[in-house]
This record gives sequence, C-alpha cells and structure tokens, in this order.
Amino acid sequence: MEKENYRICTKTIMDTTADPDIVFDEDGVSNYVKKYTDFVQTRIPSDKDAPILLEKIIAQIKHAGKNNEYDCIIGVSGGVDSTYTAYYAKKILGLRPLAVHMDNGWNSELAVSNIEKILKKLDIELHTEVLDWEEFKDIQLSFLKASTPDGEVPTDHAIWGILYRVSVKYNIKYIISGTNARTEGILPRSWAQGHIDTAYLKDVQKQFGSKRIKSFPMLSPLHLFYYIALKRVKKVNLLDYIPYSKKEAMRILIDELGWVYYGGKHYESVYTRFFQGFILPKKFKIDKRRAHLSTLVCAGEISREEAIVEISKPEYPSEDMLKQDMIFVKKKLGLSDAEFEHIIQLPPKKYTDYKNYQKIIKQLLTIYKKIFASANS
Repeated sequence: MEKENYRICTKTIMDTTADPDIVFDEDGVSNYVKKYTDFVQTRIPSDKDAPILLEKIIAQIKHAGKNNEYDCIIGVSGGVDSTYTAYYAKKILGLRPLAVHMDNGWNSELAVSNIEKILKKLDIELHTEVLDWEEFKDIQLSFLKASTPDGEVPTDHAIWGILYRVSVKYNIKYIISGTNARTEGILPRSWAQGHIDTAYLKDVQKQFGSKRIKSFPMLSPLHLFYYIALKRVKKVNLLDYIPYSKKEAMRILIDELGWVYYGGKHYESVYTRFFQGFILPKKFKIDKRRAHLSTLVCAGEISREEAIVEISKPEYPSEDMLKQDMIFVKKKLGLSDAEFEHIIQLPPKKYTDYKNYQKIIKQLLTIYKKIFASANS
C-alpha cells in the first residue's frame, strides 16, 4: 500500500497494510469494529443468560460422562486461553477433563514446562499425541512453498483432527475449547483460511510435497459428519460463557499456578513465533499483532494508544531470539539459506488459488450449529 493512500482505523489499529478487505466509514472507523461487535453479540450470551446456559451445559457434560473416567476433553498448548480453560473447567466448574496435547515437534521449552506444571497442580491427566515428524515436516514445507499466508494450517488442522479422534477413543462427548469471541474476534479473512479444509491441504501437498499423507490426522467433511452427527461430539467454547479477561486470566495463572508468559499470542510454539514474527511480516507484510491488539482494544482490555505503542515495537521479542530461531527452523526443516530465501521470494498466493472445500465446509458447519443449538441454549 502506497504511503499516500495509507489509512488506519480511528478506533482500533487495523490499517490498509496487507488487507484488501478493509473499508472505513465517514468517521474513519474500519469495518472490523462493527464485525467485532456483531461477532461478540452473536457468540456471547447476555450477562443475564450466560450463567444459566453455562449451568445447563455443565450439567449435560457431567451427565454424559458420569460413567467415564473423564467427562470432557481440553486441548492444551501452554498458552493463556487453553491453560485458563483447563483451570476454570477443573477448579471452578468441577469437571473431570482429559488434557490433550498435540506435539508437532515445535514446542518451546517454556510451553512444555507450563503444561507439565499447570496440569500437575490441577491434577489433570495428560494425553499427548506425537505427529510423525518426517511426514509433518514435509507438509509444513509444502505450505511454505505454496506461498500462502496460511502456513499454520497443518498444525491447526492436526489439533482438531486429534481432539475429535481422542474424544471417540475415550467415548467423551464434549470438547471444551479455549477459543473465544472476546479476544479472537478480529482477523482479516485473507490472512488465514482453510484450517479444516482437507481439499486445500491435499492439493498443496500434492503439488509441493514429496510424501503421501498417511498418518496425519485428517479432518475431512466426512470425518466431521462422523464425529459430529454420528458420534455426537459437541464443542463448547467455555470462555464465551464467563466474563473472560485475558489480563485477569494471566494474573490468576501466574499467581496461583506459576504459569510463565511466553512473549506473544501463540508464541508457545517456536515455529509459530518464527512464522508470525518473521515470515508473515517479511513476505506478506502481515503483522498479526495488529489484529490481536485491535481485538483487545474492542474488548476494552487495552486502549488504542497502548496498542499503538505495542505495534511500534519490533515483531520479534529480541534480535538474538530471531537469529536463534532462524537457524533452528532452517536446520529442523532441512533448508539451506538459499532454499529458504527462495521460498521468501516466491510470489504470494491465496487460499482460493488451490482446490478447496470452502462451500461444503460452510454448509456442514451450518448443519452442525443446528444439530447442537440446543446444547448451548
């Protein structure tokens, strides 16, 4: 975006950099402010209704799992949202969760420490699924070569594939998610798509990969139908039913459980830290902190002025960490300096440049919401 045409939202810090879909009203307010408001109003029950609905959902979870060792599954990464979800589910609501962690080979030492320490203090058992590294590495390389900003699709896809798979294995009917509208309500669509799209994943792997997908936990529309419609596995976004504040959650986790902050959203993963902190800004001019901070502004957790100060800081926590991570990522992926630079210089592409199930997934998720509307009402 040319400097003379640059615009920034007057209420958040969303701007015209790398975002073809942003528009502004006569007051200079971007479309994301209204989108956030509508999203929150749609997803989050009123202060009056939320406690009643949550009580009903918790009763259903406990009833469905009364004869099982566990009554729900919680995916844990070591980050704020998933850790606080585990804390709240066990300590406040009295649920009997099984924590599930997907190890894709990129866990930071801090993330591992956080997970082990918190779950031990909460007395929650951990089930870890370790991905086949050579296969997963090949898929990650394929997505880098595909040249879309969706480089985290393999990880996100695998997480949900594993959560549903484990739920069926242990006959658990509820997945408790740390996903929440308040702190995740803003993200330009062009920055990340296709996270549960097997057509997209397969096409990228077919074009750029060197291995066939064998053990990777796929989540196709047929899989979703099996898990959701036939096995009746329900997903509950717990944090949407409580007055969730990321600041307060972090304070509680630090004070009560000894949790340690890792420096950025999803930075508990070395690859995510490198992808978001270096590859996205360098190759796509995308700084995801802009969306994360704008969401917190809309949620009332920080001021716009505070967000402007934060976004003015370097994308990476430190230059030394960037150098170390770059060496580590290249070595772990088996890329030479020249090969990595070639990937960075490839022309950017979009999710829609590849085969996808976009329409099918949208229809399936609509059916999913109708099937289980009663579970969350």
